Amino acid sequence: MPGPRRTAAALGAAAVLLSGCSSAVGVSVPGGAAGCGDPRWPAQVGGHERVDTDPANAAVAAWGDPAVVARCGVGALAPTETECIEIDGVGWIPSSLSDGTRFTTFGTDPALEVLVPSAYDPAPLLLPAFDEVAKALPPNGLRCR
Repeated sequence: MPGPRRTAAALGAAAVLLSGCSSAVGVSVPGGAAGCGDPRWPAQVGGHERVDTDPANAAVAAWGDPAVVARCGVGALAPTETECIEIDGVGWIPSSLSDGTRFTTFGTDPALEVLVPSAYDPAPLLLPAFDEVAKALPPNGLRCR
């Protein structure tokens, strides 16, 4: 029977091997990421744990598989006729993607973008997880009507 040290060492080695099998979610870092400071990303989104991104950068984060991806520092949206939804005091502009929905904060500069795969519909239910990050962004005077 192995002693506690051997068991701990074996578990540590297994964790390293398992982490080597997982792949990071490929993301692009937005050009305005510096305007986001150090976002306080949620630990979980929709019950899914945070996963690594490639590149690793404070302005991007991902959760689950398929990954919900958040990018802080995208360009602010101009006034639009597109439906704006307000959740917890945060304005979001949705746009359909081939495999999900992109939500971009409306009324912040820089903006926060959240990409939600179709597997997580109804997608707007995930947005409250990003309240703290969105509300920390500088307002630009635009609001949902």
